[in-house]
Amino acid sequence: MLSKRNTVYAIETMEEMFPEAKCELWHRNAFELLVAVILSAQCTDALVNKVTPGLFEKYKGPEDIGASSQEKLEEAIRSIGLYRNKAKNLKKMSHSLLTQHNGKVPADRDSLMELAGVGRKTANVVASVAFDLPAIAVDTHVERVSKRLGISRWKDSVLQVEKTLMEKLPEEKWSKSHHLLIFFGRYHCKARNPSCPDCPLLSICREGQKRMKAVNPGGKLP
Repeated sequence: MLSKRNTVYAIETMEEMFPEAKCELWHRNAFELLVAVILSAQCTDALVNKVTPGLFEKYKGPEDIGASSQEKLEEAIRSIGLYRNKAKNLKKMSHSLLTQHNGKVPADRDSLMELAGVGRKTANVVASVAFDLPAIAVDTHVERVSKRLGISRWKDSVLQVEKTLMEKLPEEKWSKSHHLLIFFGRYHCKARNPSCPDCPLLSICREGQKRMKAVNPGGKLP
């Protein structure tokens, strides 16, 4: 397991690699971000970004989604996976915003998690990106990188990974670390073809060292 010191070192190294790391979902306000994150479940940000600009021209707020028929909303997001279920969640979420929050997206995580289609990860993303609150959202990239590096254990749940990152990183680094881990996992430490040979974190990465020894038994690490 990586120590707090090496965990911070890993994050700082990722920041050197990806200084411009940030949320890649296209949005202009908290509501659009919330919708985009809901749509991104089991779907790439790139695909969501192809749909949302046009979607937000038609549906500018929860009132528009609430007034739309289920069929029309489904048609607008049909190219996104699980579009029927996501359309239902968007309708329910918009209704909750209108009836419980005066049409505004709440800033606190607990209130966000009460909305349809909003789990802990989505709530953390919105709280962090839209409201600049310290939070770490654990998606597939964050989970994979954390476990490969040994920041957390292989058997840890998503919640345990989140809590471990929060324990090992200073609070002021939480929100930025979320984006850095995503960029590192998305563009460098990929699921099927991680760039282990030229990785600046190889010396502290348990999975990377294991992979390198497998392809070069008895050889020295780069």
